[in-house]
Amino acid sequence: MSYTIDFRRKVISVRKAEGLTIRETAKQFRIGKASLVRWLKRPEPKNSTPRKRKLDKNALAKDVEQYPDAYQKERAERFGVCKKTIWQSLKKLGLTYKKKNSIPSKNQRKRQAGTSAKKTTV
Repeated sequence: MSYTIDFRRKVISVRKAEGLTIRETAKQFRIGKASLVRWLKRPEPKNSTPRKRKLDKNALAKDVEQYPDAYQKERAERFGVCKKTIWQSLKKLGLTYKKKNSIPSKNQRKRQAGTSAKKTTV
């Protein structure tokens, strides 16, 4: 939450009129010293701009379909972003790179068959 422009101007004018230091003014109005220093440079707050997204999620999904085995580094180079951006976007899309083995290992086959991994002698 930001302070109103009227309040900011009032604080600055009181500081000038009474000849107060930044510390004294901040203490009197119970505001931060850093805020007062910022207001002295620019009393009006900056206009906020909406965040620009560099990565189109639909294009990323199509890229995953087209190149399913591509590394995140390769995707980042294609889209002109960093690897972390690709990782976060893939996570939001619910896409992971965990590959499932189509052929289970020897121990997994034994578990599926209901036998133990240890050999038993008769």
